[in-house]
Amino acid sequence: MRRHTKKLTLLGLLTAIALILSYVEALLPPIFVAVPGIKMGLPNIAIIFVLYRFGLKEAAAVSLVRLAAVALLFGSAMTLIYSLAGAVLSLTLMSLLKRSNLFSMIGVSIVGGVSHNLGQILVAMWLMETAEIGYYMIILTVTGTIAGI
Repeated sequence: MRRHTKKLTLLGLLTAIALILSYVEALLPPIFVAVPGIKMGLPNIAIIFVLYRFGLKEAAAVSLVRLAAVALLFGSAMTLIYSLAGAVLSLTLMSLLKRSNLFSMIGVSIVGGVSHNLGQILVAMWLMETAEIGYYMIILTVTGTIAGI
């Protein structure tokens, strides 16, 4: 029972840290104004830690709570849709790569950053019914790689 309480407390703390990092990231000026949505991916630090320390289920829970809180506090339903798409793809790929033991934590994080962007672009392409938005992935792959590192 005590171990379960300790784990739950740590996951709550890491969720709060991820939420604070989201807020800090929202306060920062845009990195590259020409391409909207480029961020440093600071909350991913907490998510990667949870993925490696506890596993996919816990990382998904922390990520979902963070996304919902960020959408309620700083965003909208659309923010949640885009972020959820990125988070699902990112967590899925990061978990698979982590399990393969072929990539370092930094490699897994890079794939997480790039795939998060890809998930969001795929949703934008679907909602806007245009494939041209996919060209953003050229820049987002570079910035996702930098953010992942």
